Amino acid sequence: MQLITNDQLKQDNYLLYIFTPFCGTCNLARTMLSKIESVHQEDIFYEMNASLHPEFMQEHQIESVPCLCIKRDGEIIEKVYAFKDIPNIYNFLLTYKPEMFANK
Repeated sequence: MQLITNDQLKQDNYLLYIFTPFCGTCNLARTMLSKIESVHQEDIFYEMNASLHPEFMQEHQIESVPCLCIKRDGEIIEKVYAFKDIPNIYNFLLTYKPEMFANK
């Protein structure tokens, strides 16, 4: 995962993992996302330290961390707070990033 920049936040489409460094649940969620990226051998998610972006958190009404924020066509269309397990995350990827699964 790569840290998101202010320029990347302006993009129309992204999957953004929002965390805080000392959150145990965030670390578990990050492990799941890292495993998915490792399997696919590509960067899929951006990441953001919530503590460093309070204006983003307030503007987009992020309620808690960890959060997977899904932005499509310039709008945040979904905020995932319950990561549950890797298959659950794959359900979101199938919906919002189906090109990952083409020709596989």
